[in-house]
Amino acid sequence: MNDPRISQFAEILVDYSTRVKKGDVVLINAAGLESLPLVKELYVLCLKRGAKYVEYNFSVPDIDRFFYNTATKQQLDYFPQHKLDFYKNVTVYIGISAGNNSMVMANARQDAVVSYSKLTRPLVDQRVKHTRWCVTRYPTHAAAQEACMSLDEYEEYLFSACCIDWKAESKKQEKLKRLIDRTKMVRILAPDTDLRFSIDGLPGIKCDGRLNMPDGEVFTAPVKHSVQGHIRYNCPSIYQGREYNGVRFEFADGKIIKASAEGDMDAALNKILDADEGSRYIGEFAIGVNPGIRRPMRNILFDEKIFGSIHFTPGQAYDECDNGNRSSVHWDLVRILADGEIWFDDVLIQKNGRFTHKELLELNPA
Repeated sequence: MNDPRISQFAEILVDYSTRVKKGDVVLINAAGLESLPLVKELYVLCLKRGAKYVEYNFSVPDIDRFFYNTATKQQLDYFPQHKLDFYKNVTVYIGISAGNNSMVMANARQDAVVSYSKLTRPLVDQRVKHTRWCVTRYPTHAAAQEACMSLDEYEEYLFSACCIDWKAESKKQEKLKRLIDRTKMVRILAPDTDLRFSIDGLPGIKCDGRLNMPDGEVFTAPVKHSVQGHIRYNCPSIYQGREYNGVRFEFADGKIIKASAEGDMDAALNKILDADEGSRYIGEFAIGVNPGIRRPMRNILFDEKIFGSIHFTPGQAYDECDNGNRSSVHWDLVRILADGEIWFDDVLIQKNGRFTHKELLELNPA
């Protein structure tokens, strides 16, 4: 028997997030074979909505690991032009991650991972800039284990965070977006965290279920050279197959001048930050507002949406809110502010993970 939650989830992705319509060319890209039930639902729905062509791909992270560990320089330098040629015809992209081991890349050659990521960046740019796209997760035993849940509990958590009234959430987010639009200076205060930066002239952008699922954040970007102070992130982060905890940055004039992490990971952390000129500057500042996501799961698609959190992201800025920073890195690192404060232009807007500003009270979970 089909799980009705999967059917509902597919309808949100097709009808709300990507708005599939007659004549679309759709690419469903699934990393992990366990997502087959959702891929089937999406495939049928896209055909029913009139898409003229629907392609689905399954990739296997274990095979990707063999590539990174085995490929020669010539192979790493080969650009898959045939993929880009096809991507130029795609109007809708739905990406699904359903890996059975988030650490599969832990011992892959990191220089090869970084090099190939830079080479294939045009594929990401084509997808992000020229399609109606959405990326999501499918529940697996591995993801449930990392979240310290049973599979049943994880499924319920995922579907309850995704299958909500996104039109209503969008209206709530609009008030935070407007407040960001008229704010000049931001300050973040918490234990071992004191950040000050300008967002003057940079817009607030709602994330209301269109591009990520689950969704639930409002983001902007700091003026590139304005960031001063320090931050200690308190959520674990999986990046390039490795786990980082207790990441701490110190800033001067926008640049990360000192970076450390727990567990003898300083060298690996600084290697990421030395990837290029932009990787030590911040490309995004966001406030998490998904009412159904309340604790870390070691999965950034969820963790960056934790209600009462921020993420402060080294690397590439988004086109929608472009502070001029360019990088092959975009690393969403999360600070939960259950013991912190957010100030906009010397006005307290959030304290201990709850909005206090009168215009934002309806964003708080019941």
